[in-house]
Amino acid sequence: MKKEMEMLLKLQEIDYQLGELERSKDYLPDMIFNLEKEIEDTNRELVETEEELKNQNLEKKSLELEVDSLNQELNKFQQQMKVIKTNKEYDALTTEIANRKLKISKNEDRILELMDSIDELEEKSTELKKKKEDVDATNTTQLETLRKEMDSVGTKIKMKEDERKNVTVRIEKRLLATYERIKKGRGTDVVVAVKKGACGACYKSLPHQRIQEIKMGNGIIICDSCGRILLWTGE
Repeated sequence: MKKEMEMLLKLQEIDYQLGELERSKDYLPDMIFNLEKEIEDTNRELVETEEELKNQNLEKKSLELEVDSLNQELNKFQQQMKVIKTNKEYDALTTEIANRKLKISKNEDRILELMDSIDELEEKSTELKKKKEDVDATNTTQLETLRKEMDSVGTKIKMKEDERKNVTVRIEKRLLATYERIKKGRGTDVVVAVKKGACGACYKSLPHQRIQEIKMGNGIIICDSCGRILLWTGE
C-alpha cells in the first residue's frame, strides 16, 4: 500500500502541474496584454506631451511675432500723434493706440502662461522619455520570456499527460477510480496529510483508532468529513 500511496502522490503532483499549465493558458495572454499595453500607453503619453509642447511653442512664437508687429504699429501711431492737426484725428489715433496696448497686454499675459506651461511640459517630457526607456527595456525582456513560455505550454501539457498515463497504469484500477472521483469533486487536493490529529484539508479531528490505521498504512483511509484520502507523514 505504501507503493500505491507514493504513486497517488506522484499522480497528484502531476495533476497539480497540469492544472498550473492549463491556468497559464489564461493568465499568460493577460500578462502579455498588460505589458504590451503599458508600452503603448507610455509611448502614447509621450507623443501627446511632445505634440502639446510643440503646439504651445508654436503659439508662443506666433504671439511674440504678433506683439512685435503691434509694437511697431504702436510706435507708428505714437509718431503720428506728434503731427496730428484735428481733434478727430487725435480721437482716432487714441483709440488705435489703446486697442494695440490692450492686445499687447493680453498677448504678453498669455505668453507668460505658456512659458510656465512649456517648462512643465518639458520636465514631463524628460520624465516620460526616461520612463519609456525603462518600460521598453523591462517589458520587452519579460514579453520575450512570456511568449516563449506561451509557445511551450502545449508541449509541456502533452509531456505531463504522457507522464500521467505512465503513472496511472501502475495504480490499481479501483484505487485510481477513487482518486479520480475525489479529484472531480474536490480538485487537486486528493491525498492530504494528517496534521495535529486532524485532516489536513478540512481540519476535522480524527479518532485515535483512525490515526493508528493511517499510520499502519495497510489500506486507504478516507476522511469521513471531506472524503479525501488521508496520509500519515509523521506529524
